[in-house]
Amino acid sequence: MVETRSKTGRTPPRRTFGEGIVETPGRKRRSGSRKSETNTDRSSSPIPDAHTTGVDPVVEVGMSERRAAKKDMEKSMNGHANGNGHANGHANGKAKGRIIDGWLEGGDPKVDMNPHFDFGGSWGVSAMMIGFPTLMWYMWIGATYYDGNFPSEPGMSYAEFGKHMVHLVYTGAFPHAKAWAIYWIFLIVQGFFYMTLPGVYATGKPLPHEGGNQLRYYCNGVYAFYFTIFLAIAAHFTGVFKLYTLMDEFGPIMSVAIISGFIVSFIAYPSALYRGAQHRMTGYPVYDFFMGAELNPRMFGWLDFKMFFEIRLPWYILFLITLSAAARQYENNGYVSGEVGFLLMAHFLYANACCKGEEMIVVTWDMYYEKWGFMLIFWNLAGVPLSYCHCTIYLANHHPSVYAWPKWFLVFLYTSYLFAYYVWDTSQSQKAMFRARERGYQTERKSFPQLPWKEVKNPQKITTDTGDSILVDGWYKYARKIHYTCDVYFAFTWGLVTGFRSPFPWFYPAFFFAMIVHRAWRDVQRCREKYGEAWKEYERRTPYLFIPYVI
Repeated sequence: MVETRSKTGRTPPRRTFGEGIVETPGRKRRSGSRKSETNTDRSSSPIPDAHTTGVDPVVEVGMSERRAAKKDMEKSMNGHANGNGHANGHANGKAKGRIIDGWLEGGDPKVDMNPHFDFGGSWGVSAMMIGFPTLMWYMWIGATYYDGNFPSEPGMSYAEFGKHMVHLVYTGAFPHAKAWAIYWIFLIVQGFFYMTLPGVYATGKPLPHEGGNQLRYYCNGVYAFYFTIFLAIAAHFTGVFKLYTLMDEFGPIMSVAIISGFIVSFIAYPSALYRGAQHRMTGYPVYDFFMGAELNPRMFGWLDFKMFFEIRLPWYILFLITLSAAARQYENNGYVSGEVGFLLMAHFLYANACCKGEEMIVVTWDMYYEKWGFMLIFWNLAGVPLSYCHCTIYLANHHPSVYAWPKWFLVFLYTSYLFAYYVWDTSQSQKAMFRARERGYQTERKSFPQLPWKEVKNPQKITTDTGDSILVDGWYKYARKIHYTCDVYFAFTWGLVTGFRSPFPWFYPAFFFAMIVHRAWRDVQRCREKYGEAWKEYERRTPYLFIPYVI
């Protein structure tokens, strides 16, 4: 259990709320002088005290965690020099140290000393910032006005067709006040839940540019998700807010989400520059705007924007959209089809998994390395929830007789999906618990569902020259990226359950497959470079990447 210390050094009693639950950050504030920040006890939250307003929310943690952090930082420094074995510094023309994840050791963390330009650099990301919203409106038009097919008007010229498409967006997806209220009330309520509901603390990876210090993350996504579902159902049955309103107002809500993505991005970027909070900048403004300026933006010291945007907003919205489709179908037909029920199960399991494993996400690449820019902001506010949902949109817009599968096939979909979920959930749990135990700060939780074989006892491993260990046990002795295979199967079934009459439900499977293959290739290259012979040994012992005994 997380504890604070008073000025006298005594540990005051803390009120608990069940297994591993601590008081919410809003219930207690740290007091005392700034000097108290340097004690070796764990902090109750990442909130700076009143004397350190504006200081980056980096906190001191327990001695065991500090030792593990130092070890982790030393590992991360090994093998990260640039290609010719040294890093070129810019202070007094002399090299200062190695380059660690873009930071020149001993140099200015605001400058990326080893930039990598993904997505085609500035021109590529510019095209993406224009193309993403355009694609979303295009798919919505096809799903709404063209029976799920590609929009086409052979009798129109290109100019006329363009004006026609703009007119459809203006008349059917205009961001009216009701849509703004629905979207932003939801966001604000979720922020309130983040700061008030009970939860647990988790410790992020050590930050080399902060001397190995670590951020504390407050994790209460499970409480927020279940309470959101309860309120949504209560509002529906009391008539305060009918769930199927999300279906009826989908176009305007999508437009609000798209505009909100740009607004938040245009606030976040100059705000970071104004406060001097930029990190690892390349010097190319358009590219930096897309990738982000600030590494760990927080509000009130503990509402972590990256965590909040990635874990809660997209997946809660996606699930609520599917729940609204089920409500609309029940209202119209008196029943919910097996296909809609399948998506409801699938989207619940995915959102729930993000919440129940929230404390395991704090050490991932997105939390540790990615910055808070247009890519993360727009994709989580608009792209994920309102483009991945086209499987739901298609089912909601058609009678069940149009897309009905035989019962035996639905049984196969349900059972195969649950098996894939079991492999996906337990494989990621095995890896996360393996890492946490090695670092010495594992958080035990009882959140639903806790599945058999979530942890491998006394696992086989390969020790690397960096000091890290590679897990070669559990699911990972069968395939090195077996959890990616499950992810691909999830996406495939989301499209498959709708049939083949519309291309738009297949956008997410196609997009995700291309993305995950690229990520797997990138991960393999990085691991080969980082771990050398140890990774080759892992590839020898586990030769299959995605599917055991196949590929």
